Amino acid sequence: MTGSLGSKEWIGHQERDSGTMDPSTIIRNETNADMDAITEVTIAAFKTLEISNNTEQFVIMALRAAKALAVSQVAELDGRVIGHLALSPVTISDGTPNWYGLGPASVLPANHRQGIGTALIQEGLSRLKDLGAAGCCVVGHPDYYRKFGFENPPRLVLEGVPAEVFLALSFDDSDPEGTAAFHEAFKADGQQGAEGDAPNRGP
Repeated sequence: MTGSLGSKEWIGHQERDSGTMDPSTIIRNETNADMDAITEVTIAAFKTLEISNNTEQFVIMALRAAKALAVSQVAELDGRVIGHLALSPVTISDGTPNWYGLGPASVLPANHRQGIGTALIQEGLSRLKDLGAAGCCVVGHPDYYRKFGFENPPRLVLEGVPAEVFLALSFDDSDPEGTAAFHEAFKADGQQGAEGDAPNRGP
């Protein structure tokens, strides 16, 4: 999904992940010095993905500008950023608090199938728990995300997204019901006048 969460899977490149990560790879929080590298990794990762409209980098910028990046972490190898994962708050219509959405996430194509996506997601979920999160949602391939504990939620939906590719993971046994909504920044497409401006158009 680019402009709206109904049009594509944000975590497509992580679904290609397998193999063993180089032990020299570091997973750490982003810094100001990483911003250009994160943009470059994101563009490269989604450039050839059919379901992408190539606006993921603008979503990350908008989330950052809105101070909505609850977790923004990079994978670094030999001093170079090769992967990135963003996690941001979601709103649930029944009022259940402290839930988050996973994505956009990306790994450089040359570093696919090296366990980097898995490491980013595992560390990201761990950091969410440290923040007191109640749960996390994701749009992606069910077989991939089930290995992290995600399941198709029976009573929670994301408008415009097929139920089979919308998954949730509860950290505290809460069972939210209704409609989930990702942050407004997920509508960003680079046309808001300035990079990072809060998006103001509909899906």
